[in-house]
Amino acid sequence: MIENGVMLQYFHWHNTPDGTLWVELAERAQELASRGVTGLWIPPSYKGADGANDVGYGVYDLFDLGEFEQKGSTRTKYGTKDELLRALKALRERKIRVYADIVFNQRCGADETEEVEAHRVDMDDRRKVEEQTVRIKAWTRYQFKGRGDTYSDMKWSAAHFIACDADANNPDEDAIYLFKDKTFSGDVSFEQGNFDYLMGCDVDVYHELVREELFKFGRWFVDTTGVDGFRLDALKHIPATFFKDWLNHLRTHFEGREMFAVGEYWTADLEELKAYLDKTEGVMRLFDVPLHYKLVAASKGGESYDLSKIFEGTFVADNPLMAVTFVDNHDTQPGSSLESWVEPWFKPLAYALTMLRKDGYPCLFYADYYGFPGNEHQPELSSHKVLLDAFLEARAKYNYGDQHDHFDHPSCIGWLRTGDEEHPGAMVVLMSNGEAGSKRIETTKPNATFKDCTGHDPDAISTDENGAADFRCPAGSLSVWLQA
Repeated sequence: MIENGVMLQYFHWHNTPDGTLWVELAERAQELASRGVTGLWIPPSYKGADGANDVGYGVYDLFDLGEFEQKGSTRTKYGTKDELLRALKALRERKIRVYADIVFNQRCGADETEEVEAHRVDMDDRRKVEEQTVRIKAWTRYQFKGRGDTYSDMKWSAAHFIACDADANNPDEDAIYLFKDKTFSGDVSFEQGNFDYLMGCDVDVYHELVREELFKFGRWFVDTTGVDGFRLDALKHIPATFFKDWLNHLRTHFEGREMFAVGEYWTADLEELKAYLDKTEGVMRLFDVPLHYKLVAASKGGESYDLSKIFEGTFVADNPLMAVTFVDNHDTQPGSSLESWVEPWFKPLAYALTMLRKDGYPCLFYADYYGFPGNEHQPELSSHKVLLDAFLEARAKYNYGDQHDHFDHPSCIGWLRTGDEEHPGAMVVLMSNGEAGSKRIETTKPNATFKDCTGHDPDAISTDENGAADFRCPAGSLSVWLQA
């Protein structure tokens, strides 16, 4: 990871499904590099069950990157394989690292059904499994007729899955069916008793052929795309040991390559995140979900929220080297499955708390950066690009040296970055969720001039002969003071 690096999640749930995202990304590669983006999280790049309209989390064929006529289209929602590879080349030439979204725990859009004997499972407590079996017609045959045997000749069937949620004989029944002689893994989240099953056909990563296929896919995908690492989806539903083995396999195979990885283990429970990190022996970083929920609460609480405690119980406070911090993402945006949106007024404060501090690897979100005009079903989302660009530049030039926190007031907090030998400029961040704020801060920079890069305060501040000054910020907002 590049020092002071910043990742950008380059998609959201409602990108227009016109197949232009890869082309757009290639065209913006130079601009992103010049702004200070050093890592890019791209959406699932393979064919989903809904073809050209699929966001990518209902996986049909991992080996079809927009190359074969399957599910009603050749391209994916984001474009063709050739357009993807051109975009990745453009990013590589500008030294932006690419992290691919990988989804393993669910398959959707099977080509054919097959008769399967299964046990019904309680939807709310998956430990409760009916002893008696039923015969169902399960959508479990994946033939990949458009791709054939290109890249892989494996065809999937019920033997390669643990459970499903559809019986073609009873399409309206809401149920989970655990296949006979299969068991849910005990190495997953204990939510709902056992959270192995999520949706679609639940992949059996203990099956020898499945493991071989997924290991093979990893090697093929890295060889084909040249990506620098992965964002790993829905870790709560996959045995923890699998990704430890999968990532270690790839790092051994691609000797000398870092193979960065960050996982989505969606829980606000810090202890649960720590336990998962221990189980996987630190093979991946984790998104700081507890911090996200703190930011949501702060945005909804207004002046009543105690900003001085915003990092308590967060992953970045507990393990800064392994935390990827974020404000929002595709799952938390309005209308999505985990909707928990940070209110627009608080977005600049939230991004300052993730981007302008020494700890954590911050991730920006496409819809926060570029905005979203909305449509008949989804609300408009505001672009914060002007401020985020200012934060990107401040992070690249000023986010160095010691950090001194001034978290001594519930409604007004701030901190100082002193700079270092190579980056001598200091930075003071001050924010308030109530009235206009002010703090006297010792900067270690005597007789220095500071200017607010947000533009919220037009007047400069000068430190005295001891390097101290009274720094200020507007009500319900922030100022980022950079040494001139």
